[in-house]
Amino acid sequence: MTTTPSVWVVGTFDTKADELTYLARLIRQAGLPVLTVDISTRGTAGQADLSASDVAAYHESGAGHVLGGTDRGAAVIAMGQALRRLIGDRSKAGQILGVLGIGGSGGTSMLAPALQVLPYGMPKLLVSTLAAGNVAPFVDVYDIMMLNPVTDLAGINRLSRMVLANAAHAMVGMVQHPVPEPATDELPAIGLTMFGVTTECVQAVTRLLDSDYDCQVFHANGIGGRTMESLAHSGLLRAIVDITTTEVGQHLAGGVCDAGPDRLAAAAELGLPWIGSVGALDMINWGARDTIPVRHADRLFHTHNAHVTLMRSTAAELERAGEHIALRLNQSPGIVRLLLPMQGLSAIDRPGAPFHDPDADQALFSAIERHFVATDRHRLEKLPWHINDPEFARALATTVRDVMEP
Repeated sequence: MTTTPSVWVVGTFDTKADELTYLARLIRQAGLPVLTVDISTRGTAGQADLSASDVAAYHESGAGHVLGGTDRGAAVIAMGQALRRLIGDRSKAGQILGVLGIGGSGGTSMLAPALQVLPYGMPKLLVSTLAAGNVAPFVDVYDIMMLNPVTDLAGINRLSRMVLANAAHAMVGMVQHPVPEPATDELPAIGLTMFGVTTECVQAVTRLLDSDYDCQVFHANGIGGRTMESLAHSGLLRAIVDITTTEVGQHLAGGVCDAGPDRLAAAAELGLPWIGSVGALDMINWGARDTIPVRHADRLFHTHNAHVTLMRSTAAELERAGEHIALRLNQSPGIVRLLLPMQGLSAIDRPGAPFHDPDADQALFSAIERHFVATDRHRLEKLPWHINDPEFARALATTVRDVMEP
């Protein structure tokens, strides 16, 4: 295998050789070096620069674990593991300019996890027959582009010729026009979390900080929080400004904006400065009203739009969320500043608004106070404002500067 940095064109040559060869030819014609990679599990015509056996050899148990068996499903899983390991290894060695993969369900299941090990910003494009459906399992928190081929990937025809050409030329454009390397004095990046009901606060904080910080705002809808944590683990954030921690409550109560059990783990594991609050914890998100589990029939609801229904968090749910947040933050070896807006958690949690419930909010505040361990590095502040009040935004921005610019 050549060590020249190349665009990798990856797929199953036993079933899609024509399409893969066509893609590789177009990219070469544009002046870029190409390495074709075969991930077939049932034999190959030997047309690729890197054969299926070459890829399979990267499996931790050897090529024999991937090829030669009778269980196609097991072979597909093993080939995907080998490809992921190969791409991770070659990417770290600087041998990959970008990856263009094509596949049906089997190919997509092998390719998507492998694309996820590439660094953010490196071109990664997957032409998949699954792109017209739910792509969340394949894209996850990564900058993977998926393109719907419209027809099945079963040869070159009038339509597939155009779609595949667009894929090839998109890859060429991304590789030939990279974002310039950042200057040494680039603003430090911070991650902020926002919901529609905390937008006023987050936008105000951003305005107060964006002259000195690269403010990256993430929608706290489950995938957004996970993406922010992933970027932190990748070393791309200098601090987390976690104003909207609703995903913690969603996870504990079963809402659709669930970021999983590892939300807040980045601060605990990395020791990154964490400055945050309890935004939108007053609500649990569901889809349309008829999708809400029957067990919640007697709860207080607010229709956000035709596809989003909000359910008011109870005191018991908020107590669990407060305990979880405090215990997780206690684990961080870094600086922690948790600011509590004592007059309300969201735009609809204030006097006269549908989710105003001071007693339920107090259960959250009390749980945090009971479990949060204050130290010189970890501080808890109770502020007499609503989360969307300008004064609260100023307090958050001032705290960020105090932490980042001591």
